[in-house]
Amino acid sequence: MEIVTVSSRSRSIRPHRVRESIGIHMGQKMQVIICDNRIELIPIKPIAGHRGFLRGIDTTVEREADRE
Repeated sequence: MEIVTVSSRSRSIRPHRVRESIGIHMGQKMQVIICDNRIELIPIKPIAGHRGFLRGIDTTVEREADRE
């Protein structure tokens, strides 16, 4: 478990090991979610990075007779 300290400017630094394990890099945007009594930081990845992730799936769909 990593422990961080909040600075006088209300900033905290994510430890290098944590950043490296989930692929966070300098300047990357993160979504902040407040849930109950905790803060969750979710890295926002560029849409271009998702290109092709559905490649190879079956796209055939049975259609109703009136939709053909």
